[in-house]
Amino acid sequence: MTTALITGSTAGIGAAFARRLAADGHNLVLVARDTKRLREQATELHDRHGIEAEVLTADLASDAGIELVADRLADRRNPVDLLVNNAGFGNKGRFLDVSMADELKMLKVHCEAVLRLTAAATGGMRERGRGGVVNVASVAAFVPRGTYGASKAWVVQFTQGAARDLAGSGVRLMALCPGFVRTEFHQRAGMGTDNIPDWMWLDADKLVAAALGDLARGKTLSVPDPRYKVLMGLVKVTPRGLLGGVTSRTGRKYGPQ
Repeated sequence: MTTALITGSTAGIGAAFARRLAADGHNLVLVARDTKRLREQATELHDRHGIEAEVLTADLASDAGIELVADRLADRRNPVDLLVNNAGFGNKGRFLDVSMADELKMLKVHCEAVLRLTAAATGGMRERGRGGVVNVASVAAFVPRGTYGASKAWVVQFTQGAARDLAGSGVRLMALCPGFVRTEFHQRAGMGTDNIPDWMWLDADKLVAAALGDLARGKTLSVPDPRYKVLMGLVKVTPRGLLGGVTSRTGRKYGPQ
């Protein structure tokens, strides 16, 4: 049996990855900040699917938290075959309305943690000649929309660059770019969702199934829904000046800054 480590595993996309991978027979290392929720999740997945679920409490906004998870990924005696870097959050407010401490915390979780954990995981994967990393980004990576979008753009560029560097090694890396998904994300950021059109919402379980299919096919970028594929196609041909104005208005209305 293979082992997958998932950050931000207790809710949303992370929880959907945990459900799907457990159902497929993978042992899990579940990472989040809330020990109680982690233990409840581990017990449920073990009882339902008969897999082993290890609990690792860590705050990826801290060096200690990142180092704890990196050490687990680097353990050659208990190798991790799939890493899902899913932990993340959004800040409510425009640039300069959000505190610098919160901006830096976002970059710590979205960028530094992803860099360090990917490096910790792929060293052993390359030695074994197999393994995979899914770094969860966002369609916000493709539009000029503040710190959140910029951090997710970094995730996309980093992942695709690392994938090219590791080509032929047996290690696959993919950036996953979902749109709006019904999770705790907006609630935790204090953002309302009543004004988001129904057609823009994605189902987390279907998203994960599509993402794992894209990873198996060797894709380095996954936009796992036809609706968002069309939107991203339009983004590519829209002039940047016009796109900036549109995304500024819609970002204030619908998403994190």
